[in-house]
Amino acid sequence: MISQEYTRPNPDALLAAIADGERSRGRLKIFLGAAAGVGKTYTMLEEAQALRRQGMDVVSGYVELHGRKETEALLDGLEQIPLKKVAYQGVELGEMDTEAIIRRCPTLALVDELAHTNTPGSLHTKRYEDIEDILAAGINVYSTVNVQHLESLNDQVFQLTGTRVRETFPDRIISLADEVVLIDLPPEELRERLRRGKVYAPAKVEQALTNFFRIGNLVALRELALRETADAIKSSAGLRGAQQDASARHLSPTEDGVVPGVPRILVAIGPKPQDARLLRVGWRLAQRLNAHVEALYIGPAAGDAGISPQIEEIVSAHRRLAKTLGVAFREVSGGKPADTVIQIIAQGSFTNLVVGESTKTRWQEFWQGSVVNQLVRRLEGVDVYIVADPDKRRRRKAGG
Repeated sequence: MISQEYTRPNPDALLAAIADGERSRGRLKIFLGAAAGVGKTYTMLEEAQALRRQGMDVVSGYVELHGRKETEALLDGLEQIPLKKVAYQGVELGEMDTEAIIRRCPTLALVDELAHTNTPGSLHTKRYEDIEDILAAGINVYSTVNVQHLESLNDQVFQLTGTRVRETFPDRIISLADEVVLIDLPPEELRERLRRGKVYAPAKVEQALTNFFRIGNLVALRELALRETADAIKSSAGLRGAQQDASARHLSPTEDGVVPGVPRILVAIGPKPQDARLLRVGWRLAQRLNAHVEALYIGPAAGDAGISPQIEEIVSAHRRLAKTLGVAFREVSGGKPADTVIQIIAQGSFTNLVVGESTKTRWQEFWQGSVVNQLVRRLEGVDVYIVADPDKRRRRKAGG
């Protein structure tokens, strides 16, 4: 059974607000689920049809049916904006026509699969960017997404399920949403829907049941979805409270940009692919603490031999991830890493530090020392969060 935790909006009030120009930006409502097949699109269409019957101007910008007849039936009577044909490698593919939706200017546009990657040559690389354009035009949007596509959860989902999700979207889109609705279905019920061919084609069912749709995976993903929905509600309330509190106390930043009483987190990273997890951990910690967060990468000193193309590719990926998460990315050159981190912390009045566990063995640490140990020993008045090294964790589990 699908669980719906929301209050149906009043279409008359929504239409009146837009007509009066009270909202320059459209409202975003996200239907969040733990996995494919829980009923996100179905629930979105049900609500859209109810609003249409009450007189709201609703269009389907893009709805993915996956061959589900019950879902397709809910499109009856809804105006569907024709897809835009995009040529790619000699084939024409259909993508949502964002410009056509904006020209049509409905009250509400339905945009399925928020994390979708558009065909090269489209207006934007990702569908969430199309949604931002539609919202900026003053059009309300209903969209759907599964929790595993959240960028900050990428490492956690991989650890839980063994599957690395490649199609992600930035968490700021969840923060941008005016409402997040959890569409929940118990794992065994979802597996039964899968067996009945309600989720995937019959040829894919057995593989899905024995891989991603295992009970353990679904339980873990369901817990993540519940937590994200609760966090979205608390963050929304907390943001309003913080804004009111800051306004009441007339808080303003100092000359160096530090706001009194606001925690400041520094994430120290290196040229290792697994350090992407530090950025995600730091970002999530900042959300929990309502804190400012920055990343620090220490590069080679001026005059040193240039870094290899492989290292530059890793650092570039870190820069892109930081931009996606909205984390300021600072790069410095040369110096001893521990000394540099301590100096930056003092200059920026940082209250928290996120670092990765040393990759050295205990014998190497004994003879050579480690940057992490130096930081823990020398930093005073700073909370240090040491994130476990995934390779060491796997070796421990294997008994190595």
